[in-house]
Amino acid sequence: MNKTLRALIFLVALLFLARFSSAQNKIVVFQSDFGLKDGAVSAMKGVAMGVSTELKLFDLTHEIPAYNIWEAAYRLEQTVRYWPAGTVFVSVVDPGVGTARKSVVLKTKSGHYIVTPDNGTLTLVAQSLGIDEVREIDEAVNRRKDSQKSYTFHGRDVYAFTGARLAAGIISFEQVGPVLPKQVIRISYQQAVMEGKIIKGDIPVLDAQYGNVWTNIPDILFKQFKPKFGDMVHVVIFNKNKEVYKGDMPYSQTFGEVAEGKPLAYLNSLLQLSFALNMGDFAKTYQVASGGEWSVEVSLK
Repeated sequence: MNKTLRALIFLVALLFLARFSSAQNKIVVFQSDFGLKDGAVSAMKGVAMGVSTELKLFDLTHEIPAYNIWEAAYRLEQTVRYWPAGTVFVSVVDPGVGTARKSVVLKTKSGHYIVTPDNGTLTLVAQSLGIDEVREIDEAVNRRKDSQKSYTFHGRDVYAFTGARLAAGIISFEQVGPVLPKQVIRISYQQAVMEGKIIKGDIPVLDAQYGNVWTNIPDILFKQFKPKFGDMVHVVIFNKNKEVYKGDMPYSQTFGEVAEGKPLAYLNSLLQLSFALNMGDFAKTYQVASGGEWSVEVSLK
């Protein structure tokens, strides 16, 4: 074999690896609203292991509130970027199971794959990580054998099966199914923006364990106010544009900087502006929830 031919073969091999390796790290991360009280999650993992026992299976969460597509979108946004490129996420929060909503796999520009119904779950990661390509799952090929009579558990029969095949390298991304336009169903929400001396944002999620209220206002935007610790932050929270809460609280580095039961504004672990009661439950006390219909306005006093 001459050097030219060997070089050509080597180049082709490199191109092949570059094309398919990001789908072959054998990691699958599951998310759902199933809870762990029955065997639904175990069934999905069983299907995945039936595809390949070499897969490494992990859980993002199975405690998404029932049917809460928005929170599924947020948990993906919170988590996906911290996993290696090539990781396959199977996200099943699917109140429209069995209807005409599309079953898709999104490949982000960061090289992650998300297998899910296209029902709004992809809203945030599509925006933050970008859309490299979207493909509709071809269920004639990528569906668990002898499951065609089941219409209510696509998480097991379609998504876990397809995600496992993709992660194991049994199929390439192109073999998932036909390519779709680079767009996904999006849930409307207030993006974080500065308008004059006010920052507007939304409340994507609550810190459920403690009742802290997390916004989507990043530190880089909040710091345009040039705040110092101890400065008073004026906060107004709305639900469907109706005022729910109005108050002032100090910008604090730690919870202990205010008295027990008193409010504070702080940057959470994702460096986003958040509100809390020291040793209390802000969300419960002030009847605040989360989602696309919840918005917030902040300013410095």
